[in-house]
Amino acid sequence: MWSGKHAPLPPPAVASIKLYSGGILGAQSKTMRLLLLLPLVAASLSVTEGVMVCYFGSWAVYRQGLGKFDVEDIDPKICTHAIFGFAGLSSDSSIRVLDPWNELCDNYGKCAYDRFTALKQQNANMKAILAVGGWNEGSAKYSTMAADPARRNRFISSSIALLKKHGFDGLDMDWEYPTQRGGNPEDYDNFVILLAELKEALSAEGMVLTAAVSAGKGTIDPAYNIPEMSKSLDLINVMAYDMHGAWDDYTHHQSGLYAHPLDEGDNLYFNVDFAIRYWIEKGARPDQIALGIPLYGRCWTLASQQDTGYYAPAHQPGAAGDWTRSPGMLGYNEICYMQTTQDWTVVNDPAMNEPYTYYFPMNNIWCSYDHEASVITKAKYAKDMGLAGTMVWSVETDDFHGLCHSRTYNLIKTMVEAFGGGTITEPPTLPPPSTTTRDPSLPTLPPSTTTTYKPPPPGEHCSQPGLNPDPLDCTHYYLCSVDINGGYDETEDHCPEGTLFNPQSFVCDWADSVCHLEGVCLNDC
Repeated sequence: MWSGKHAPLPPPAVASIKLYSGGILGAQSKTMRLLLLLPLVAASLSVTEGVMVCYFGSWAVYRQGLGKFDVEDIDPKICTHAIFGFAGLSSDSSIRVLDPWNELCDNYGKCAYDRFTALKQQNANMKAILAVGGWNEGSAKYSTMAADPARRNRFISSSIALLKKHGFDGLDMDWEYPTQRGGNPEDYDNFVILLAELKEALSAEGMVLTAAVSAGKGTIDPAYNIPEMSKSLDLINVMAYDMHGAWDDYTHHQSGLYAHPLDEGDNLYFNVDFAIRYWIEKGARPDQIALGIPLYGRCWTLASQQDTGYYAPAHQPGAAGDWTRSPGMLGYNEICYMQTTQDWTVVNDPAMNEPYTYYFPMNNIWCSYDHEASVITKAKYAKDMGLAGTMVWSVETDDFHGLCHSRTYNLIKTMVEAFGGGTITEPPTLPPPSTTTRDPSLPTLPPSTTTTYKPPPPGEHCSQPGLNPDPLDCTHYYLCSVDINGGYDETEDHCPEGTLFNPQSFVCDWADSVCHLEGVCLNDC
């Protein structure tokens, strides 16, 4: 925290903006599945260098209004690697489908896995990868699995079977984090063993192995044997974001490229440049690193309207957005759309490469985020550092409807262009051919039907297929899928320590953030 030892900064450049709001793409219907069976012409990319890793948070399908995002909303032509988040672990350490109704085809399921891998028909060069883990899964189960040869074998064999069944091209290990959050010190060595065994098994099937890893020095040091990990991984996706957030009682940028002049102590480590250089210094090859760039902002509630810069007092998360429904964060699509309709102030502080924005009528909200200019800077930084390319978390919070820009997915496309030095151009729309030819190696989608699906009547804990909150206890939630008898098959799952299930955004969120939602989780706050 600022101690007052530094000289004051020059006044930042401040601008109040209102942008033109573009058109909205029509909502995708289930009939769009049929279009996947047509041979589609990919966009013409004069940008051929580097990777663009696109993570997809599958729970965005449960969002409301313009925030709802399903598999068919992904543009596979702009991603070299598309990663489906997330699968999990069962108690016996086999891989687990976390939302069977959404992800599988069984019992009127939505077939999201098969629809996701079928996107390769629009871009034969894209790899479709399944991520296992994520924040909600915690660490304890992965620590137990990695420590036991029999459990590792069960995880690996079950993972490959699931990947092959649904046409995935590889696995992304998103263990958050070895030795942390319920893990054990032995994870440092066991993670290396797990990755080596995974790499051998996946390579035998022609599949790739990637991993999402922390950018924080305090996690890197105890968790990762970087030289040994690097031997097994095709890509290392460095999550260079969430370095600051509403867990701090002051404002800061969650993904600053360089340190702020007022930073001292551990805050000197919380920037992109330190994280990337540290991974390389510790033994990672630059050409296997993808620089993670956030497509969302971290937000606070300012304590005072007179103090609006970095290190301004802010003791509460910012108000939740209408689409992401999570206090303390807003999707880039929410931020840029609100800036088109309301008089938000945008600040480009000369000490930093990234903007922040605030709006007093929205409960003194202050958000650090990335915009077009800052992602250009970061993509060029990745290029200059000799990195493999860039990665985003996550596609569903870019401006995918084109509400704020003249094209959809402007931030992702801008990164691709800045790293590769070219321009993305869209092809002309072609009429569908009179006959279709389909790659027989790709998964077969279920036939279309005119039968109207009617969900089962509410059960004890399930009111609808998918994720269901417990109105009395936010420490857990229920996964509900339709069983063969037309009722619900429910599975209880618990949120990691320190988090609660957010019944509006359908994820395990920071407890403090969930407790700021009005009228929810009252027994747990």
